[in-house]
Amino acid sequence: MIGGALALTINDGMAKYLTESYPVGQVMALRGSCILAILILFLILAKKRFNLKVYSWPNNFYRAAAMTGSTFCFITGLSYLPIADAIAIAFAAPLLTTLLAIVWIKERVGFHRWVAILFGFLGVIIIVQPTGDAFKIAVLAPLGAAFFGAIRDVITRKITGSESSFAILLTSMFLITLTGYFTYPFGWSEFQFGHLWLFLCSSILVGLAQYLMIEAFRLGEVGLISPFKYSSLLWAVIIGFIVWGDIPGNLVLVGAAILIVSGIYLLHAEKRLQRDS
Repeated sequence: MIGGALALTINDGMAKYLTESYPVGQVMALRGSCILAILILFLILAKKRFNLKVYSWPNNFYRAAAMTGSTFCFITGLSYLPIADAIAIAFAAPLLTTLLAIVWIKERVGFHRWVAILFGFLGVIIIVQPTGDAFKIAVLAPLGAAFFGAIRDVITRKITGSESSFAILLTSMFLITLTGYFTYPFGWSEFQFGHLWLFLCSSILVGLAQYLMIEAFRLGEVGLISPFKYSSLLWAVIIGFIVWGDIPGNLVLVGAAILIVSGIYLLHAEKRLQRDS
C-alpha cells in the first residue's frame, strides 16, 4: 500500500509538472491515450481472457462521468496548488463517500461514523480557511475532485457485483480520454516530444499503483492496510519540496492530521458495523 501510494503521488507530481506546459484537458487526453494503449496491449498479450462485457451501461457511464469530473478537478487543483495541499484536501473523499452512501444507497450510520464525518470536515475547514486571507478559489478544485470521487466510489460499490474490474476501468478511461480531446478547440499547446516519457511513465505508474493496492488488499486486512494510503501526504511533501520548494503551512498539516485520524476512525467504525450486522 505504501508503494502504491508512492506511485500515485509521483504520478500526481508528473501531472502537476505537465500542467506547466499543457492545459488540463490536453494532459487528460494524452495521458489517457497512453493508459488505453497500455491496457489494450496488455489485453492482447495476456494469456488469460478477461470479461469485458458490460451489463449496465448507464451505471458504467455515470461512474465514468464521475471519474472524469474527479480527474479534471484534481489535475486543475494540482496546477494551482502545492501538491501536498491538493492531496490533503482530497482526503475528504472517504467522508463524502460515507455521506453519499447514507443518502443514495441508504446505508446505516451510527454515532461513531457521524463523529468521524464531523471531525473530518473540521479538518477540511482548517485546511481551506474559508474566512481567512489565505483562502484561494483554487482549493475548490480538489474539493470537487473529492466530491466526484465519492460519487464514483458509491457507484463502484453498486456495480462491482456484476461488472468486471477491467470493463469498469476501460469504460472510465475511454470517457476521460475522450473528454480531454473535446477540449482541443479551447486551445492546446504544441506537444514537446521530450515530454513523451513523462506521459508514458505517468501511465505506467497509474497501472502499477492500482496493481500494488489490489495486492495489498488481497494479502492483508482492510482495517490494517487502508490507513497506509495516507502515506501519500508524506510523499507529496517530499516531492513538493524537492521539485518546487513547497513547504506546507502549519494549518494544512493540522487539518490533514485531523482528516487522516477521522478517515481511520471511520474505517474502523464501518468495520465494527459490518461485524455487528
